[in-house]
Amino acid sequence: MIQFYAPDIEQTLTLPESDSAHAVRVLRMKPGDSLVVVDGKGNRFNCILETDHAKHAVVAIESKEFIAPFWPAPITVAVAPTKHLDRMEWLLEKLTEQGFDRFVPLLCRYSERKEIKTERLEKIAVSAMKQSLKTTLPAIEPMTRIIEFIKNDKSEQRFIAYCDPSIPRRLLADEYKPGQSVSILIGPEGDFSKEEITMALEAGYMPVSLGEARLRTESAALTACTAFHVLNQLKTK
Repeated sequence: MIQFYAPDIEQTLTLPESDSAHAVRVLRMKPGDSLVVVDGKGNRFNCILETDHAKHAVVAIESKEFIAPFWPAPITVAVAPTKHLDRMEWLLEKLTEQGFDRFVPLLCRYSERKEIKTERLEKIAVSAMKQSLKTTLPAIEPMTRIIEFIKNDKSEQRFIAYCDPSIPRRLLADEYKPGQSVSILIGPEGDFSKEEITMALEAGYMPVSLGEARLRTESAALTACTAFHVLNQLKTK
């Protein structure tokens, strides 16, 4: 099944230019053909193509279905972007394929990247959402100072993963409680500073390890999200 993305489909009945071109020029769809559209808010629409315009294809909605995320509670991944942006793009693609709710680029003391453009990341998330047949688009926040993120984080469970062995940690798999909203902080390639770790711990974050392997930033973030999904699945058995 091919999914098209139109965030305002109920109001406009029109596909965005990129999706219109894909339907009309690439797939050569004609009026009367069936297609599936998602709005990124959890809704999937079964539609009929009415106008095969390559820039603004018009559809008629035949039915609407809300599809809730299969994971039980919101997942937030807050991670300091790597120097090479393609690694963050890969991470966002894989997180979206797995399923999560919110991506927050963190600005930390040892961050190698001080700014990030969300437009490109949003396009990657949309593509991954469509390809993995999901209906909910994760929120992508602008670069956020770690102190601001910690101050405003309302997750029921809050974790910080780091490498510094001098500050005790616990295994994430032993501490996560399935079914509750969760956020995890993943530091830059130079790790969090001791001050940042202390600040998070004083705010109630639990210090965790992701295992014995030393992981790169994007690997650590994906491993954490995978652990949340696996533990949620085990609970439902």
